[in-house]
Amino acid sequence: MRWALVKVSLAVTAMVVVAFAVPLGLVIREMARDRAFSNAEREAAAVAPALSITTDRDQLERVVASAGSDAGMAVHIPVSGEPTDRTDGAGQLPADIGRQRATDEDIAAVREMGRASTTEVDGGSTLLQPVALSSGEIAVVEVYVPESEVTNGVATAWAVLAAVGAALIVGSVAVADRLGVRMVRPAQRLVEGAHQLGEGRLGSRVPVEGPTELRLAAVAFNSMADQVVQLLANERELAADLSHRLRTPLTVLRLNAASLGDGPAAEQTRSAVEQLEREVDTIIRTARDAKPQTAAAGPGAGCDAAEVVRERMGFWSALAEDEGRKWRVAGADRPVRIPVARADLAASLDALLGNVFRHTAEGTAFAVDLHNGEDAVIVLVSDAGAGIPDPEAAMARGRGSGSDGSTGLGLDIVRRMAESTGGDVRIGSSVLGGTEVRIWVQLDGRTAPERRGHRGAVRRRRQPRQTATINRPRSLP
Repeated sequence: MRWALVKVSLAVTAMVVVAFAVPLGLVIREMARDRAFSNAEREAAAVAPALSITTDRDQLERVVASAGSDAGMAVHIPVSGEPTDRTDGAGQLPADIGRQRATDEDIAAVREMGRASTTEVDGGSTLLQPVALSSGEIAVVEVYVPESEVTNGVATAWAVLAAVGAALIVGSVAVADRLGVRMVRPAQRLVEGAHQLGEGRLGSRVPVEGPTELRLAAVAFNSMADQVVQLLANERELAADLSHRLRTPLTVLRLNAASLGDGPAAEQTRSAVEQLEREVDTIIRTARDAKPQTAAAGPGAGCDAAEVVRERMGFWSALAEDEGRKWRVAGADRPVRIPVARADLAASLDALLGNVFRHTAEGTAFAVDLHNGEDAVIVLVSDAGAGIPDPEAAMARGRGSGSDGSTGLGLDIVRRMAESTGGDVRIGSSVLGGTEVRIWVQLDGRTAPERRGHRGAVRRRRQPRQTATINRPRSLP
């Protein structure tokens, strides 16, 4: 916007300067010409009284010399005599005083017309002024006007006009630049405030300054930021209250689980209740925290993905054995560090494995594969079910448009976890014949590559990773 204003001001001012300076320069040139010929007319008029009294050559030469223009003035007086080659047609022989520059034809034409005239000669122009003599004849006074006198002062005047025009252009550009800065600076601060608010710095506000429109925009932005802070505070309070209400049913579940006695099922139930209590406590603490957690995880943050996979598969294996499902884990035999919180990765795995148990028939096999690359870690959750007819619709539900009996919260948890690292989530067909959900966790924060590229990487790395065996199902007591 700033440079646009400068360009517009430059163009408009240049047009105005040209529109006024060029005609004014032409007028100045004509004024200089008129001034030069007016001086010549005055010089010719100074000789006219003497011509009306006498035609004596000596007296006329003294008059011309006293006028101070003897070098540039000539007097052409017709005298009687025999016709010669230079007669004017009336049988009169002209007597010349001074240097003649005009042609004989021009002088004769002025004598015949009886009015002044100008003609171009070498080095300038001449003024031919007719004067009536006492004898009734017509003499012609010739005044030479050099070109330097015609253009005297014109170059200086044009230089002054050019300087004034340049000063006007520079001044207008400077004013436009200042106005542009006054308009652009508040806009830049508004953009910076929007970026800061988008990065999670909710205390960012914009100074109310600049033109009226930008001041109104700054007021609206600050009001919006205040409303966002208030809405987030209300959501945190609501989440904390709802989570706190879960403590009573959780207490009942914990007491009932304690009365189940010994056995794998009882131990799994008690472990699940304890984990649920920890998650509720975490939600309450996070919701009560006045500072939103928007900063990226540091170098030491994250978890061991292999350990989390083994832990969650140990939890789901009991239900898998109860339903007669075959399952497999691959790639979780060595540590794999990822920049994701342990609770987030566990929640994502629970959401995907829960979908397997919820949407496939009992006895359907499933597998979890963990692939560790140089710049990314890939987690594959696949099953041997009927598959997902429309993966795009399923991902759309995972972005908050739940339908067909699905809230989409599970896929949304997985998607947000992957995208927090710069990765993504894709749904496709698995080698087991059903659905494969691929979680791409980026290690260096760069955007995940296109699907075709990383799918090829997954296929190439899958063969050496499949070292675990399929466990035989066991029945729960």
